[in-house]
Amino acid sequence: MRLNMETIGRGLMIIGAIVLITGAALYLAGRLNLPLGQLPGDIRIERDNFRLYIPLATGLLISLLLTVLVNLIGRLWK
Repeated sequence: MRLNMETIGRGLMIIGAIVLITGAALYLAGRLNLPLGQLPGDIRIERDNFRLYIPLATGLLISLLLTVLVNLIGRLWK
């Protein structure tokens, strides 16, 4: 299958829409003071000259929400 300009353009618009929606969701999460990044299960280690932050719970929550969203969109698309 050859890619033409129309296919590439459509793909770029979809990627742009996903980035826009993700950015808007993160912006709203910050404005609503949601504790993303500070959930129980997020690992934070701070020493004198060392900081380690691993957002496990936040990553799992975002992954779950995106999975549900993509599945709903996929079911509506068919």
